[in-house]
Amino acid sequence: MSAQSTRSLLTHDILTRAPKVLLHEHLDGCLRPETVLDLAREIGYLELPESDPVRLGQWFFEGADRGSLAQYLEGFRHTIAVMQTAEALERVAYELGEDLAAENCVYFEVRFAPVFHTAENLGLDAVMRAVLRGLERAREDFGIESGVIVCAMRNQSADLSLKLAELAVSWFDRGCCGFDLAGEEAGHPAKHHINAFQFIKRSNGSITIHAGESFGPESIWQALQFCGAHRIGHGTHLIDDIAIYEGKVVKVGSLATYVLDHRIPIECCLQSNVHTGAVKSLAEHPFPYLLREGYRVTLNTDNRLMSHTTMTDEFRVAVETYGCDLQDLERVTINAMNAAFYPYADRHRIIDERIEPGYEALQAELAAATGGVSS
Repeated sequence: MSAQSTRSLLTHDILTRAPKVLLHEHLDGCLRPETVLDLAREIGYLELPESDPVRLGQWFFEGADRGSLAQYLEGFRHTIAVMQTAEALERVAYELGEDLAAENCVYFEVRFAPVFHTAENLGLDAVMRAVLRGLERAREDFGIESGVIVCAMRNQSADLSLKLAELAVSWFDRGCCGFDLAGEEAGHPAKHHINAFQFIKRSNGSITIHAGESFGPESIWQALQFCGAHRIGHGTHLIDDIAIYEGKVVKVGSLATYVLDHRIPIECCLQSNVHTGAVKSLAEHPFPYLLREGYRVTLNTDNRLMSHTTMTDEFRVAVETYGCDLQDLERVTINAMNAAFYPYADRHRIIDERIEPGYEALQAELAAATGGVSS
C-alpha cells in the first residue's frame, strides 16, 4: 500500500490519540468561548461583540484571520479584560490543561505576560500563583504535566522586562520554566531588553523569543546571538536565509546553518502563521522543508481561540498539506519533548513511558489495518 494510502488512514480519531507536546500557546489566546462569556458576566464586562459562544468563537477567528499580526492581536483586549481575577486565571489555566489532555497532549508550556492581568489590583505574584494553581489542578485531575513561561513585551520598557525576568526567576522552583519576549518585532528589537535576558542567563534560566514571525532573519539572529535564546518562537523567516530554486537548495546561509548545526528548536505554528501574515498560505510555509532537512521543528497552536485550532488540527494540516505520516508526527513530538524547558530525567521519562509507546501502538494499529504496512 502506498504512503498516500496509509496517510489516508490517519483519521481524526487516530490524530487525536497520537501523543502530543505543545511548547507555544498563549494563556490569553486559549480560552473557550463559553468561558469568555461566563467570565464577562461575572464581572459585568459588556464589550463583547457576541453573546452566543459559537458566534463569539467565529468573531475571534474572523478578526484574527486578516493577514496582519497587529490585527490578529486586537481580540486579546477582550480576553485580557475578563482575566483580571485569581479565579479567572486559575480557571483558564485549568481548562487549557483539560482540553489538551482530551487530545492526548502529554506535556505543555503556556506563556503569558503577567503584567496584563494586574488592572484590578492583583499583584504579579498573585497572578503567577493563580495560573500555576490551575495547572497543578489539571495535572492532578488529568495527569498532564506543564510549565509556565513569563512573557515580556517588545514594545514595553526594558526596565519592565527586567522586572518580569526577576519575577520569572523567583518562580523557577515553583512551576515557571522559562522567559520569553513577544509582540511586534518591527521597531522593537530584542536587544533593547538585553538586561532581562542577561539576568535570566545568570540565573541559569531558559529563554525562548518570538522572532522571525513578522520580521526577517535579522530578528532571529539577534534573538540567538544577542539575547541567548534556546528556542525560537515561529521563526518562519529563517527560510529567507536559504536559497531554493526549483525545489532544490542552492545555498544555505550562515544563520540557517547555525540553527541546524546547533539544534535550535523552532516553535512552528502553522495556521496562526497564515492568520498573522507571517506566511501567505499553508503551501508556502517553510515547515515541510525544515522538517525534511533535519531542523528541530515542533508543532504548536499559538492561540487556540483566535486561530480556531487544536493540536489535533495542526497535526491534520501537517498530514493533509505536507504529506506527513505517523513517523513524522512522532519525530516532531519527540523534538518538542527534547526541547521542553523541563528536567532532563522527566523529559526522557515522558518519551519512554508515554510518547514512544503511544506511537508504537498506533503504528501497530495502522499496520493491522493495512495488512502489515504502516505509515
